[in-house]
Amino acid sequence: MSQAFRSLLQKVGSGSHTSKDLSRAEAAIATCMMLEQEATPAQLGAFMIAHRIKRPTPEELAGMLDAYDQLGPKLTAIESAYPVTVFSVPYDGRSRTLPISPLTALMLAAVKAPVVLHGGDRMPTKYGLPLIEIWQGLGVNWQQLSLAQAQQMLAETGLSFVYLPRHFPQAQAMVPYRDQIGKRPPFATIEIMWSPYAGNTHLVSGFVHPPTEERTVASLALRKRPFFTTVKGLEGSCDLARSRTAIIGLGQINGMFDRLLLSPRDYGFSTEDPPLLEEADAIAALQSVIDGKPSEVAQSAIWNGGFYLWRCGVSHTLEAGFTLAEKLVLQGQLQQKLAEVQEAIAAQVLVTS
Repeated sequence: MSQAFRSLLQKVGSGSHTSKDLSRAEAAIATCMMLEQEATPAQLGAFMIAHRIKRPTPEELAGMLDAYDQLGPKLTAIESAYPVTVFSVPYDGRSRTLPISPLTALMLAAVKAPVVLHGGDRMPTKYGLPLIEIWQGLGVNWQQLSLAQAQQMLAETGLSFVYLPRHFPQAQAMVPYRDQIGKRPPFATIEIMWSPYAGNTHLVSGFVHPPTEERTVASLALRKRPFFTTVKGLEGSCDLARSRTAIIGLGQINGMFDRLLLSPRDYGFSTEDPPLLEEADAIAALQSVIDGKPSEVAQSAIWNGGFYLWRCGVSHTLEAGFTLAEKLVLQGQLQQKLAEVQEAIAAQVLVTS
């Protein structure tokens, strides 16, 4: 048994009246010890569930993110006119609504606003449809790339994916514990505010419950990450809903935090979120948008794409963002970008083989 870890476990696991918060440094140490499995399996499971019950503080989350920076993968900075947008979405996937972020990523990359995504395979507790499978269905196999190749993809195409099982095996090793405790541990919280990119970043973090957003904002402030966006998105993702007013937080470079409420009706959009279909049908629905065909899914792509084109600085107004997003879809720019990404990955794999 790790005696050093035992003392940290005792602090968070002593019950509602006597448990204590960890300092940022202690949280970083505890996370490193878990990721490197210096703690025993019993200690790992106990810490995860105790920390969930206690609820992590912003200081603890900042420390956990420090550990991810220390041990995890990092794509190095590239030359870009815009900060690299990092979409941080729940790793346990989608079970009710169709993911739109692959279309948003293609749209941003098509206008040279780079995007980094990250995630893994189907993961507890939901085991929903993950981004990696959607991309695979679209003919983009991020799983086979080394981190160096993922770096090259970002530099060449403005789009890349950090794949947990291959690029961050220490974090992937925590997945069985997540399954066995049957609840989302704090690891699931830091994933929605983690950036595996070392350069100038625009972090986008999805959330469901307001306290999660509050902790995200406070944690990013402690880590001096002022430029970020929080989205009360579909199933906690970064996808803006059309069925309700979008609740968005705007972390500004000057350190200010603004609230933005967007009603789809105000911009001429219908209020319907495309439901999640069987996987083959879901891929076909996304592909139809990439092919430039009008649909309800295309409307969600324009709604999301227009907002992010504005937020990333490509468009000066929201209205201009929606106009540009529609143009990119109808004129086949998403199709061209997807083909470029497919060809670049094929070239990377050919070099390796």
